[in-house]
Amino acid sequence: MESNLKSSATQEEVHAWMTEIRDLKNTIAALRGRMEQEQAGKEESVQAAFAASASEIAQLKSTIVALRENLEQARIDKDKSVQEAVVAANQEVVQLKATATALRETLEQARIDKDKSVQEAVVAANHEIVQLKATATALRETLEQARIDKDKSVQEAVVAANQEIVQLKATATALRQSLELEREERAKSVQAEIRNANDEARQLKATVAALRETLEASRVRG
Repeated sequence: MESNLKSSATQEEVHAWMTEIRDLKNTIAALRGRMEQEQAGKEESVQAAFAASASEIAQLKSTIVALRENLEQARIDKDKSVQEAVVAANQEVVQLKATATALRETLEQARIDKDKSVQEAVVAANHEIVQLKATATALRETLEQARIDKDKSVQEAVVAANQEIVQLKATATALRQSLELEREERAKSVQAEIRNANDEARQLKATVAALRETLEASRVRG
């Protein structure tokens, strides 16, 4: 549950970054339109627009710096969240391994106890057979058949226990593989979102730099 909450928080952070990037795009579009209007005006209005643009560029620089710092902090927070999710997954794997080990030990002890009970039963049967041999030959044959049937039942019980152990091992392995796959898919998703946000931020930085150069060139020509 804790891993799910952290994944939701990461999605909200990425959404916040996308909102900030969209606002920055709108600001750049408004600045471009204003620049085109200023170039079409007279020299005096162009100079006044340059002064206003310089102020807006200074504000935009401050905004970009703040956004860069926020993105860096968000990246650090996201890396921390991913590491915490990995730790939680590893802890869950350790717990599952411990559970599987405990089950294996319990089954092994049950098998030992069953073998012991069977051996004790066989010993008791043999004593009884020895006593009955002196009494009747017919009973000896009946007891011999009973011993054969009992050995068969014991073998069938051992086979059933071994099959159950194999099934439990397979279940533990499947759970471990499922957890590992889920962790890898979560990590890939987070990394893809980070790369997309970084790519779009770089494109916006390039646009801002191009607009800044255009404004600077217009101011020089004026």
